[in-house]
Amino acid sequence: MTQQSRTVSERSDPGAQRHPTTLLASVGDVAARPDWTFLSNHAHVLVCLDRDPEARLRDIADEVGVTERTVNSIVADLVAASVLTVTKVGRRNQYSIDRTARLRHPLEDTKSVGDLLAGVSTRDD
Repeated sequence: MTQQSRTVSERSDPGAQRHPTTLLASVGDVAARPDWTFLSNHAHVLVCLDRDPEARLRDIADEVGVTERTVNSIVADLVAASVLTVTKVGRRNQYSIDRTARLRHPLEDTKSVGDLLAGVSTRDD
């Protein structure tokens, strides 16, 4: 058997005798429980705030799958970058996203935050 025709598990453990469907099953498991996503936690927080500008950080943390402290740090990053504005309304915060802000990485800096949100939005408007 050549190196190319062997499954991934056989290449990492030459003594392993696994059926090719074993590899497919493990790929299917990854789809059910992703270890990574295409968007950063910063983008996930923006998506949450785009859907609900009055969301509590605790609720965003639960939805994104990070701690409330992490969300607080991300919000501080977004405010410092002038992507997000926080306004106190009674005892709650209201978040406003500058949809014209440019994305930060050179690969996507020709696009805006609004472009990103439009691409992943689940809003009805």
